[in-house]
Order: sequence, then structure tokens, then C-alpha cells
Amino acid sequence: MRITRVAAVATAAVMASALTAAPAAAHGKKPLKTKSLAAVLTADKSGFDRRGYDYDILTAAVQAVLKAKPGSKVAVLADGKTALTAFLPNDRAFQLLVKDITKAKKLPGEKTAFTAVAGLGIDTVESVLLYHVVPGATITKKTALKSDNARLTTAAGSKIKVDVYGPRWHKRIALVDADRSDRNPRVNRGDINKGNKQIAHGIDRVLRPIDLP
Repeated sequence: MRITRVAAVATAAVMASALTAAPAAAHGKKPLKTKSLAAVLTADKSGFDRRGYDYDILTAAVQAVLKAKPGSKVAVLADGKTALTAFLPNDRAFQLLVKDITKAKKLPGEKTAFTAVAGLGIDTVESVLLYHVVPGATITKKTALKSDNARLTTAAGSKIKVDVYGPRWHKRIALVDADRSDRNPRVNRGDINKGNKQIAHGIDRVLRPIDLP
């Protein structure tokens, strides 16, 4: 799957000033590199498959937005010189979202799930993607684990909250979105593209910018 420009979204209202002032500090003294998250996402050439824990649907959604709206802010994901933190819903996360909103009894296949997501409209897909990115801050998992109750301002302009939970010896991270009736997304893969200005964390649900019935 090829994409020339890719991006997913967010701005850190809390932590932004500290992390953007000295982004290398989050990784020690080494200067951060400039490999983009677009390069990471498009490295997987498999396309839609049966592996629920990669990011084929997300990549296709970004591609669809940029094809329809080349000037979209989503394109920031291809600019490795711009610091950001993105939360990446895996394919299973999108399948669960589609199952939920369509009231289906079974999980759809990846292609079917993407078609349903795209059917929401490009503007809606763009808003959802932007709700997953925090620009201006390179937030590692180690930093996030010390940031319980931090409120992050996303590229969509709305907030998500960091929820650190679990016993002291096994802390985990969830993200509180605008939907109060469904389980919050949890980080299930940390520090994707670590060592670069653009970093990501995999999540097991799609962040919802509205409260779905």
C-alpha cells in the first residue's frame, strides 16, 4: 500500500511547552531523527489481510483523506521534521467500531470495515484521524506513564485525557475520549518510531470524538 503523504493528529496542551522546548530530552541527550510516521505506516505492503494488529485500515483511511483533500492537516504525518505524537488504532479497533455502529453480530473483514469507515464521509474520517494526533510533542511511553490525568489537545481541537492505571509494578495507559458509553482505548504497543521526532503508540480501540449511542 503506497502513500506519498500521510498523517494522523494531535496537540499536547499539557506537556507541549516542556516537550517541544527540548524534544530530545524525552529520549536523553541524543538528537531526535526525522523519520516520519508515514514511512512507518507505508512500510507494510501487505494491504488488507486477516492480521488484526497492524494498521492497514488506518493507512487506507489516511490515503483516502489525502486523495480527496491534499491540503489536509493529516499530511503532517509525512513531515518527519515536525514533532508529534499519534495514537494508532489497529485494524481490529476499526472492525470493532464498525461492528458497534452497524450493530452487526460479527466483526467485518478489513476491506468491509474500511468501506464502512469511508462511507461516513471524508470530512468525518479526517476529523477522526486528527483526533488521534498530538502535534508539537514527542511523548514517549515512559513520559506518558508519568502523566496521569494529563489533558491533551488534539489536532482536531478537542481533548483526550491520559489515564494511567493498574498496580505500581504493571502500569498501563488508557485514553479517555468523548464517548462515555464505551470502553476507552488502551495502549497496546508503545514507542513506535522511537528516537524520531514523530512517535506513535498503538491502541486497541478507535478514539471517538463524539458520544455514540
